Amino acid sequence: MSTLKAQHILVEKEFEAKDILKKLDEGVTFEKLAHDFSICPSAKNGGHLGEFPKGRMVPAFEKALLDLDEDEVSDTPIRTQFGYHIIKRL
Repeated sequence: MSTLKAQHILVEKEFEAKDILKKLDEGVTFEKLAHDFSICPSAKNGGHLGEFPKGRMVPAFEKALLDLDEDEVSDTPIRTQFGYHIIKRL
């Protein structure tokens, strides 16, 4: 079974995710933004989710992750039942 690696930033509102995407475009690091804004416990680790098997994450998250190349960040917020994610594939 293949594994995936990712970082993410999770926020409650879509406008928050869009603001974070703008900050990424301005050069703020993914890790800093995750630490400062993410509501996920992974925020303290810069949004790192570690390695996990395919099928572990909710379908919308995993589909968006698989659509990214390594080191690519989603260019739109990904909505799940947890909120809005900005995803970086590692």
